[in-house]
Amino acid sequence: MAHIIVVGNEKGGSGKSTTCMHVATALVRQGHRVGGLDLDLRQKSFGRYVENRRAYLARSGLTLATPDYRDLPDVDEASLAPGENPFDARLSAAVAALDPVSDFIIIDCPGSHTRLSQVAHSLADTLITPLNDSFVDFDLLARTDPETGKVKGPSIYSEMVWNARQLRAQAGLKPIDWIVLRNRLGAQQMHNKKKVGAALEELSKRIGFRVSPGFSERVIFRELFPRGITLLDLKDTGVDQLNMSNIAARQEVRDLMRELRLPGVTPEF
Repeated sequence: MAHIIVVGNEKGGSGKSTTCMHVATALVRQGHRVGGLDLDLRQKSFGRYVENRRAYLARSGLTLATPDYRDLPDVDEASLAPGENPFDARLSAAVAALDPVSDFIIIDCPGSHTRLSQVAHSLADTLITPLNDSFVDFDLLARTDPETGKVKGPSIYSEMVWNARQLRAQAGLKPIDWIVLRNRLGAQQMHNKKKVGAALEELSKRIGFRVSPGFSERVIFRELFPRGITLLDLKDTGVDQLNMSNIAARQEVRDLMRELRLPGVTPEF
């Protein structure tokens, strides 16, 4: 069966689609078969990223490793069993179609709580939660005491992940490997950065996730989207000399792939 990677966080602007595209491209470049789904049926940032890539390759005549992205299929509601949710059926059909031809399926979830996102989390073998490095985003994971900064308890998103874990346990599936990705880390060791880091480490021990550095705030990530390329593709598109910022950003992608500890994936890309 394909290993399912879900990228989820019930908040927009945390870097989910950028993470999806870079992880998917890294895996394809290593020779793995990768399927992709985007559950944000309105914006489809991950889907647009792949669409931009296909258009750029057609214009330039280049050949770059590309994930097998597919839209969710429509279903005939008359064919559904009594009480069956049509969104469940659409996601199940998409995963069933990709599973025989994929080593990995990567699923981008919307920045809000939806039925599709909830079901996708229960399918996750690996869950990546990108998080901007601030207590605004941290609040999605846990409630904190405003005076002491101590964690008081899990918040809405953590509770959804807990429910997904319970469903997997009841089905006899292996536990979710949950990684919280600290995105947009500042270059300086600021006081707030340390406080967020300490709170994440405390929470990780209580509710069971791993903390990993993610992507720093860099203009390059926004510049790559219109052409659908990633930091790993730059030399293949004719960029011979990378500046120091681009080299550091590419290393962040490689470090992330090592931290994910995906089955059958070597640490070099």
